[in-house]
Amino acid sequence: MKLERASGILLHPSSLPGGMGIGDLGGEARRFVDFLQASGCGWWQLLPLGPTGFDNSPYQSFSAFAGNPYLISPEILRERGWLPEMAPAPGAREGSVDFSTLIPWKSALLDAAFERFRSVAAPADRRELEEFRAREQSWLDDLSLFMALKEAQQGARWDEWPNEVRHREPAALERSRSRLGGSVEKHAFRQFVFFQQWEALKGYAAEHGVGIFGDVPIFVASDSADVWAHPDLFLLDESGTPSAISGVPPDYFSKTGQLWGNPLYRWEAHAAQDFAWWKARLRSTLRLADLARLDHFRGFAAAWEIPAGSPTAQNGSWVPGPGAALFERIQEELGDLPFVAEDLGVITADVEALRDRFSLPGMRVLQFAFTDPENPFLPHAYPCHCVVYTGTHDNDTTRGWFGTAGKDEKSFCRRYLGRDGSDIAWDLIRAAWASCAVLALAPMQDILDLDSGSRMNLPGRPSGSWSWRMQPGSLSPALAERLGEMNYVYQRSRAAATPSRVAPAS
Repeated sequence: MKLERASGILLHPSSLPGGMGIGDLGGEARRFVDFLQASGCGWWQLLPLGPTGFDNSPYQSFSAFAGNPYLISPEILRERGWLPEMAPAPGAREGSVDFSTLIPWKSALLDAAFERFRSVAAPADRRELEEFRAREQSWLDDLSLFMALKEAQQGARWDEWPNEVRHREPAALERSRSRLGGSVEKHAFRQFVFFQQWEALKGYAAEHGVGIFGDVPIFVASDSADVWAHPDLFLLDESGTPSAISGVPPDYFSKTGQLWGNPLYRWEAHAAQDFAWWKARLRSTLRLADLARLDHFRGFAAAWEIPAGSPTAQNGSWVPGPGAALFERIQEELGDLPFVAEDLGVITADVEALRDRFSLPGMRVLQFAFTDPENPFLPHAYPCHCVVYTGTHDNDTTRGWFGTAGKDEKSFCRRYLGRDGSDIAWDLIRAAWASCAVLALAPMQDILDLDSGSRMNLPGRPSGSWSWRMQPGSLSPALAERLGEMNYVYQRSRAAATPSRVAPAS
């Protein structure tokens, strides 16, 4: 995919403001698209959109194909006549998602919408639901039954279920579908609504000149419909528990490495099936997005394999991935490869060769740059075919990073940027936007100049991430104008732009 010089903002829909306990796909999402258009930004980047599992992480999803029902807009359900009037979410507070109160409330609300749909939906709507179920049957049947069984088992992991359903004995699955038919239908309905709302929002974005930049986690959660339905594609023991798990060795984020816990792939089994699961997965991703980040790209060359039960990620080893064979087949299937390689961390020559063979842009993060003049993350060292960020969802906010940076790092940062650091978030935005990188992005927290209290994720922290929300009223005309000035001056505006009247930031 040939990218044009442009810019964008990283903001997960859960972080949008509103009175329903979590950001969703309704009016605030459209207002954010309007803000992007007004400021001249051409891309909205999000985290993975799947249904969140362990610790509410978008990177630990119950399905690599499904959407997150908690992002469904009650406002749109009510407009469709599928939901009666409802009060704001209990415990909802500005600035964060309280998942402990949100999840039961939103689940009950979605249940009410399903019951109302069954009683009042027009024939055309019922027909549309059935067409959706038939079209998405390859993954939706497994996901709906998986979620219904999980509810029936009080949320237990699938490898703790009774043997006959854990091992997917056909007769046991048929009995479960019959016994749990209402619950299976309910979860299919949730996916129907999510995809309806998402496709409408994506269409709205396209009409306003905004592309959707998605995210593909390389690994999937062990407690997922994908692993339960396709155990032969993953490194599991006889009970369904991972025999080896994913992570990364000690790095910038952690002295003991990161223990992710996802099962690793049996790549030989994927190859034997002509990578059918991966091809289907990426086709599904490109229904949701125009461009997608391939998370942990180096894992396609080699992944850090950690023995199951290890207390840290230190005692692992690099195990070869599928390499070019996977991307050759995907290219034959999809033609264009609209992907960005997340090539951060321990990057070796084989990873770079794989990225470059398929002309995938890599990533640069400015917060990693300010050590010395030879650092490859400094803007003067960039190839044009890359994507630059002030920071990502895994980093501190730029203001928070600079506040805790060492004396030498701060000093070199000031020298390189030629600024005193008093407006550091926008200093880095300016440096990213001015660079030759084809795409320049910043998290919304940096656009708003927020401190560490607004961080989205802290890698290695067992809980407490993913809850940040933007305050109502943050998307002011003045902010759009300031960002529009950057897009105009550095020729990143995808829409026609005129010089801003805002004075340059000091």
